[in-house]
Amino acid sequence: MQNLDKLAKQISQCKKCRLWKTRKNTVPGEGPANAKLFFVGEAAGKNEDETGRPFIGQSGRLLTKMLEEAGIDRNKVFITSTLKCRPPLNRKPKRDEVEKCLPYLWQQIEVIKPKYIVLLGLVAIENMIGDHKKLKDMHGSTARMGDYNYFITYHPAAARRFLKIRKLMEEDLKKLKTLLK
Repeated sequence: MQNLDKLAKQISQCKKCRLWKTRKNTVPGEGPANAKLFFVGEAAGKNEDETGRPFIGQSGRLLTKMLEEAGIDRNKVFITSTLKCRPPLNRKPKRDEVEKCLPYLWQQIEVIKPKYIVLLGLVAIENMIGDHKKLKDMHGSTARMGDYNYFITYHPAAARRFLKIRKLMEEDLKKLKTLLK
């Protein structure tokens, strides 16, 4: 945990991009250093910025519920985002912001060495594995790149808005649970 704590402290002091000027808190992520699953979302939202904790707003509560239903304990996974700060008005992360934050994300992955990196939505997919296919064609699948296994699914914000996507994401998370056996 020491390395994760050091990284969280570095992230909390980061001024590498413009987002430090508008954030209330950085959101480095949370979870155990020995997590088998490492979830990556897009960026912090309003609730996350207020508290410094990832996925605690409406989308986060839905993610937690879907994890429970799939038999995955949120307390045993590491959850973070591509950006460690909230973009103004929850806009999509800009390329230069992502480039400044990705080294932190990779350092967290190196410390944790998860069995699967779970990519939640297109922003995470594009920034982690560079794939530009349609999510509907990739969800529920795995990819191996370098030393890491990736699992691709939707972002819980999309699952909140569309029942069809929610059902697909629920199926994806159940499939993920079977991959851990």
